[in-house]
Amino acid sequence: MKRVLILDTSILCVWLDVPGMETCGPDDDRWDKSRVEAKIAHERSSQTTFVLPLASIIETGNHIAQARHSRRARGEQLADLMRKSADEESPWAAFSDQSVLWSAERLKTLADAWPDLAGRKLSLGDATIKDVAEHYASVGYAVEILTGDQGLKAYQPAAPVAIPRRRQKRS
Repeated sequence: MKRVLILDTSILCVWLDVPGMETCGPDDDRWDKSRVEAKIAHERSSQTTFVLPLASIIETGNHIAQARHSRRARGEQLADLMRKSADEESPWAAFSDQSVLWSAERLKTLADAWPDLAGRKLSLGDATIKDVAEHYASVGYAVEILTGDQGLKAYQPAAPVAIPRRRQKRS
C-alpha cells in the first residue's frame, strides 16, 4: 500500500533548525534534528510520499520570521521545500493535490466544524492538517502525520486493514 508522511509544523521547525524550536514532543517521545533526519531518510528509502500542508508552510514561515537569528537561511530552506512540493519533485506530493480542500464548499465545511474543534483545543492549522490526512486516506494511502503534537497525532487516520486474497481452488 502506498504511504504518505504529512509533515507538521513542529517537525518542520526541528528539521530546519529554527532557533528556539530545535526539539518537539513530550519528554517520553522527544524529537530532535537527528531523529527527524533518521525518520525522513527511512521514509525516503521506503518510497513514502511526503506531504507539505499549507498550514505547515504558513506556521513554519511565521516561526522562521520571528526567530532570533538565521531567518534568511531558514527561509531559504523552507522555500526549497515549497518549490519541491510545487514541482512534485520526488518524494514530495504535488502541492496542487490539496487544492480540493480549499474549495468554497470545503471552506464552509471547515467553518461548520471549527467551533467544536476549537472547543477541543485543536488549532485551525491542525484542523486543516487533519483534513489533508483524511483526504489522502480517502484516496487509498496509508497516512502518518509526523508531529511532536500528541493532540494532532490522535487525528491520524487509522491504517486500512489489508484484506487477504483467497486462494482460488483449482479444478
